[in-house]
Amino acid sequence: MNINVTKIIQSEQIRPLQLQLIELLGACINEGASLGFYAPADVKQLTSYWQDIEASVAQNKRSLYAIFHGDTPIASVQLVPCQKQNGRHRAEVEKLIVHPHAQRQGLARKLMAALEADALQQGIKLLFLDTQTGDKSELFYQALGYQKSGQIPHFVTNSEGVFSSTSYYYKQLTS
Repeated sequence: MNINVTKIIQSEQIRPLQLQLIELLGACINEGASLGFYAPADVKQLTSYWQDIEASVAQNKRSLYAIFHGDTPIASVQLVPCQKQNGRHRAEVEKLIVHPHAQRQGLARKLMAALEADALQQGIKLLFLDTQTGDKSELFYQALGYQKSGQIPHFVTNSEGVFSSTSYYYKQLTS
């Protein structure tokens, strides 16, 4: 498979993909990913979420990167630059998702490489993110050179009300 990362910089590019993005995010949630939503994924909540993302892209407050299989997005990640004057050198990485049927093919690594390269071009020197403590994603981020800065206990709950910790990671980018 030819893997190309597309940077979606105009909100008008998101609208036609909305149903597919909802399906992508929902599939990841329903497979157990902790992405801010409970399983089973609620289409109304995911629709509202992607509408908010579309608005944020329109305001140049985030970038969305995606990998497509044909016309269908099968993986995505978001870069959210800090809007504070003294923090414009940093950005948050959000919602790295790969469709469960497309995992273990290097797509997440490809997305992160494109995001990091683009961040450097924007003058961003520090990336940070959070992930559920103990999740397989922790090993992935560590393999990419992200350093764990700490964790917060009882940060999220699952649909049964069970608490989990969240771990925070950062990476200083160099050209």
